[in-house]
Amino acid sequence: MWHRLDRRDAGILPIGIDAGARKAAELGVRLAPMLVEADPSGMLAIAALAEEGKLRAHIDATFPLAEAAKAHTHGETGRTTGKVVLVVR
Repeated sequence: MWHRLDRRDAGILPIGIDAGARKAAELGVRLAPMLVEADPSGMLAIAALAEEGKLRAHIDATFPLAEAAKAHTHGETGRTTGKVVLVVR
């Protein structure tokens, strides 16, 4: 999946695995890879907020696991206002 930045000259930011420089070249933009490192202290702070009931995730839509493709399509619209959840029962 690709997220186009506001300005064309800013390039694109790949979201997901193996976004690929070839796709960026096809689009005529530069690739802006990003690495994120785990932050244990930050994760502990977030966990504490969740345990205290001070943190809630906004759920935009839920889909049964059998409709995973539909959920993925929904997420790609760029119009979600929260998390897209797959329900496994």
